[in-house]
Parts: sequence; C-alpha cells; structure tokens
Amino acid sequence: MLGLMQEWPLLCHKILDHAGIQHPHREIVSRSIEGPIVRTTFSKVRTRSLALAQRLEREGYGVGDRIATLAWNTARHMEVWYGIMGMGGVYHTLNPRLFPEQIVWIMNHAQDKALFVDLTFLPLVEKIAPSVPTLRQVIVLTDQAHMPQTTLANAIAYEEWLAEADGDFEWKELDENAAAGMCYTSGTTGDPKGVVYSHRSNVLHAMMACMPDAMGISSRDVVLPVVPMFHANAWGLAQSGPMIGAKMVMPGGRMDGPAIYELLDTEKVTFTAAVPTVWLMLLQHLEETGKKLPYLRKVVIGGSACPRAMTRKFEQNYDVEVVHAWGMTEMSPLGSLCSIKPDYSGLEGDALLDLKEKQGHAPFGVEMKVTDDNGRAQPWDGKTFGRLKVRGPAVAGSYYGGAGSEQFDAEGWFDTGDVAHIDAHGYMQVTDRAKDVIKSGGEWISTIALENLAVGHPDVAEAAVIGIRHAKWDERPLLIVVRKPGKEVAGADLLQFMAGKVAKWWLPDDVAFVDAIPHTATGKIQKTRLREQFRDYRLPTE
Repeated sequence: MLGLMQEWPLLCHKILDHAGIQHPHREIVSRSIEGPIVRTTFSKVRTRSLALAQRLEREGYGVGDRIATLAWNTARHMEVWYGIMGMGGVYHTLNPRLFPEQIVWIMNHAQDKALFVDLTFLPLVEKIAPSVPTLRQVIVLTDQAHMPQTTLANAIAYEEWLAEADGDFEWKELDENAAAGMCYTSGTTGDPKGVVYSHRSNVLHAMMACMPDAMGISSRDVVLPVVPMFHANAWGLAQSGPMIGAKMVMPGGRMDGPAIYELLDTEKVTFTAAVPTVWLMLLQHLEETGKKLPYLRKVVIGGSACPRAMTRKFEQNYDVEVVHAWGMTEMSPLGSLCSIKPDYSGLEGDALLDLKEKQGHAPFGVEMKVTDDNGRAQPWDGKTFGRLKVRGPAVAGSYYGGAGSEQFDAEGWFDTGDVAHIDAHGYMQVTDRAKDVIKSGGEWISTIALENLAVGHPDVAEAAVIGIRHAKWDERPLLIVVRKPGKEVAGADLLQFMAGKVAKWWLPDDVAFVDAIPHTATGKIQKTRLREQFRDYRLPTE
C-alpha cells in the first residue's frame, strides 16, 4: 500500500520560489566586486534568476549541461546558481585558489560549456580558457561600465547579457534526483574528484542545516556566509538561508578582519560561518581595536579543527556561541555540529570547552560509525579510534566518472579518510586524517590535539604536527610553529606549556620554527609539503 500524498519533487528552484513569495522584501546585501555595498531582495533575485534561466536556454544550453562559476559570495553568484539549476543545468563551482593547471583539468573533466566569472578572476580565465575546448561563452559578472578590455572573444558583460531576457520563463520540472551542482575535491592526493549534488540532496541538506541542533537559523537571523560558495557548497547557506528567509550578507572578495567586522557591525549580523583562519584575522582586529560584537550570537567554525583558545575568546570575551562543525565536500558538506545535548547541559568552564573541542553529533540524515582497518565497528566509548565512515541522503554514493571507488562499500558507507572516536552520547571527535596520524610504538597520537594545544599559547600564531621517523618508536611528533609577530617564544617554553595536558608520551620530541605553514586551496594545512620539507630532520631523541 502506498501513501496518498501529492507528488512534489524536491527541486532547488522551489527554495527560491518560497523565499520570493514568503519573504519577498528580505534583503540580500553584497560587498560588490566593483566596490560599493549593494542591496537587493529575494523577490528581485528570483526574477533575475528566471531571466537568467531563460537567457541560458535561448543560448542553447540544456538539461544536464555543466555551467561553471568562478566567483565570490554575492547576490549575483546566488542568482546564477538558481538560474542554472532552474534551467536544468548543473552549476559547477571552481576554486580560484587551485593551481591554473588544476582548474583546467577540472573544467575539462566536467566538460564545462559556459563560465560566469567575477572581475577578480578574469585575468586567470584569459590564461586558461584556450585550454578548455568545450567552453563556449564567458559571462563576466559586471555591467558594461565596469567591463574591462579582454582577450576573450566570447566574453560579455553579465548585466547587458541578462537584460536581453524578460524573465517570462517556467522552471524546468525535473526528477528530484537530477544533478544540480558539482564541486571537486582539492586533490591533495591524486587528481581532484568530482562530487555531483542532486536537487533532492541539496534540499534535504538545507533542511538538515536549519535544524535547531544544527545551524539553527531562522527568518529572524541575519546570516553572513563567509565560507565561499566555491568551498563545499558554501556549507549549504546559499540554500538554507533562502529556505527560511534570513537576511543574507554576502562578503564579496574581502575576507580580512576589518572588512568582516564592518559587515558584522553595520548589518547587525547574528549568525556567521567560516574556517578558523578567517576568525583568527577577525579576533586579531578586535584585540587591536578594542571593538566588540554586540549583535553576533552564533559562529559556526569548521573546515579544520577549531582551537580551544578560539572558542574561549569568542564565548568569554565576546559572548558569542561557537558551534564546532565537521563535514566534507562529499557530504554537501555538513556531517556533525557540536550543539549541546541535555546529557551535557550542566557543563561549564573547562569541562564545556573540552566538549566543544569535539566536532559534535550528527543531525538527522547522517549516519556514522568508526571501524578498525578490517571494517569491524568500534565501540562508542569516546576513546577507541577508528576510520570514520558515513552515509545519508546528502552523502556522495560515488565520484563523477567513477574515480575513488575504493572509498565506497557495498552497504553504502563512505570512508571519509578521517580517524575519529565517538562517545556514548554520539559526540564525534576527529583525531587526524588517516594519512596524518602518528603511530608511535604501536599507538596512535593525534596531531590535531597537539596542534590545538600549541595554538593556545599566547605567542603562537599557527602550529602543525607531523611524524618524524624514529629508530625505536617508528615515528615521533615534531611540532612546527609560526610565532606571532614580535614574539620570541622558545621550544622548551612551548613543551612546558603543553605538559600535563596530554599523555606524556604524546608530547613532541622537538619544536621547529618557520615563517609560514603551507596550506591547501581549501585552507587546510598541507602536511605533505611539511613532510617533504622536514624529510631529513633528525630528532634530538634519535
């Protein structure tokens, strides 16, 4: 027996329809690439997205065509996304922080037919476009007055291109499992791999993100998605924000502390999300100027582990709740968020900070487990490490083109490549990437725990830990540190600072100071380069 409910496919354009109808005058504020702050509404964005879909179809683009974007977070970028999806196309976000050769490889692998690009990245596109034979058209996200001279024969200014459509268009009625978007992994090992989101997965993920114990946003919030739309689907905020009618504040291309503070303050932002490096810049700006955060209520921090010291500063100095999060491009990307269950409602002080160092519990729609190397499930005791595996309606079931099939098993579990443990209340804590964990004397040492400890020292700007070969113990940890400007903290001081906070045998055998630590295109510490840089390093304990 089947249910007798109406057939109502979960299609992404219905999110924008809802925003335009139920919250028509709610603002989307953008720091434009041309410079000024510009304002629009959900109703206007919906109208322009319909015109964009109409214009694309008139140009001969159709259902399933991959159409790339190389752009910052703005209202224009959002309307491009919805216009592409509403026409039946597949938005494909390109990460400008990748090497040009990687971008070319990704565009050719996806067979992108058109590209929407911000002014910032036009010089890059001029260099790479000749190497992408499927690319028919480049639409520059500006108006004719700001359109620069370009060597691209197929380039046109967005506003003039869009003005040729009147918006008299009906969204395509698609299967909800049809492709809606693509995002490639950063390819730190091997070629990048393509993740293909469906309309259904995007809509369900947006619903998951809005839950009170997830991001917990509502129509009363003012949301600043600092995390770029080219980073793992903007953590779903370009869909969950319109879904609940929140005011959206889009930061454009400026991610520095003063620029982010200006938007937080002038637009009275209540909710924001980004990786730790962004918040380091904001906190430094606040400390230098003495400014406060009177409107901000919640900040979601993910992408890499949130240092304990950062959580303490936000919550104790500025009365801003920190929600530690974890996810992956392959998960759309939310996998867990560290909101407080009733089991832990009485925690305060250091005990609460201990909990908030964990990446949190899975929302409805994400299943997770940890296994040993033979696939046996490990107990949820908060200490037994294992390979973290996940499944759910917004988790990839395979990669585009069939790459990386070894990460997916017959039961639908995806091996994240992270090492983690889960406690009795479902709180998960990532202790390492599987390729980064240090195995010393047959036991595992968490590099993330050591890094978070080190950056808690007031003179440390950034820290990384890698394993160095050791004759007796196989591997031992080396702490690599970037000092804060003008500080001269010594290695012995750091080790003394860390002593007693972890098991004694976890403590690094040595400390190396560097001017900078390399990062991937998504902001993560690039430990492969650090291991290459320190491959001949001899520990004093050898």
